[in-house]
Amino acid sequence: MDYETLVNIQGYVKFFLVLIVFIVFYSYAYSIYKRDKKGERDFEKYSNLVLDDSISSNPLESREKKSEKMDKEN
Repeated sequence: MDYETLVNIQGYVKFFLVLIVFIVFYSYAYSIYKRDKKGERDFEKYSNLVLDDSISSNPLESREKKSEKMDKEN
């Protein structure tokens, strides 16, 4: 293979990698938007975490115990 062919292949590979990364991140952002609109999770409080990060802050969400998870699955 000559140099020009390798440069062309490298360009195509970079383009498709950027396209895949764009699709993954866009779908993740859309899923966050969809969950926020449905009310499943409030992402606004996570943005406040940047401003209020002291050790005495209240937890954002309560954790479920393992037994509660097992009950939900059955």
